[in-house]
Amino acid sequence: MAGWLETPVLNVLQKGLNASSLRQQVLADNVANIDTPNFKRSDVDFQVVLNAALGEESGNLPMKLTSPKHLHGFEDGSGSGIVTDHSTSLRNDGNNVDVDREMANVAENGLYYNSLTRTISSQLGLLRMVVK
Repeated sequence: MAGWLETPVLNVLQKGLNASSLRQQVLADNVANIDTPNFKRSDVDFQVVLNAALGEESGNLPMKLTSPKHLHGFEDGSGSGIVTDHSTSLRNDGNNVDVDREMANVAENGLYYNSLTRTISSQLGLLRMVVK
């Protein structure tokens, strides 16, 4: 029965949800550090994270998972897809976080996450219909 839920479409959608969740964490970190001197905003390069989650990194092998409970490794170290913007500075204290930009990114990410959850829900609805 669990094999029915391991379709390629659902796997890609799940990895998209993971990438969106990572971006939400990074954006929340930006907003939380809006008054921190010399803090530089970060964002997630979604394509890098999704390719890493799908094991399609160019020149790199995907991480070996020895347990299904292991994380897929897109959150650690180099190649994480998290990009820090060191090129700008909005204030005299060196901080470059713009609250309006961050909130727009949070809203955009929320819409993307909601569209993925609706798509997963419709895929599961199709499976439910086939089972009935």
